[in-house]
Amino acid sequence: MDWLWWVGGALLLGILEMLMLDLVFIMFAGGALAGGLANLLGAELWLQVVVAAVTSAVLLFALRPWLLHRLRDRTQLVETNTAALVGRPAVVVSTVTGEGGRVKLAGEVWSARAAAGVSIPPGVSVRVDRIDGATAVVAPTDAA
Repeated sequence: MDWLWWVGGALLLGILEMLMLDLVFIMFAGGALAGGLANLLGAELWLQVVVAAVTSAVLLFALRPWLLHRLRDRTQLVETNTAALVGRPAVVVSTVTGEGGRVKLAGEVWSARAAAGVSIPPGVSVRVDRIDGATAVVAPTDAA
């Protein structure tokens, strides 16, 4: 009945995987199941641990990268947080220079800095080149 401890560990690791979603804990769960199988076959405890560790390592370093690659090919990457703001249009609220200014970006007023060090007057449309901390680094759009 010691194999039940291995299965219980695998179930716990499976639950952790559902919370983390990074395909690491599920690989360890596979190792735990292999350790449980070794127990069912009558292996000593040290051999069960070795089987679990080796199986986990093989799954982690061989199967996980392939699964991640397949998953990323099937699902479109959606940028979030500040990464989603890069390339978006904004409108200058107060003059933006190389040292500072303010822009309205995604419905919020952000501190901003001009990418080329030029002065951009209020009302001009700009594009966000990057986010540097809490400051949007902007450049005038081609239409301006």
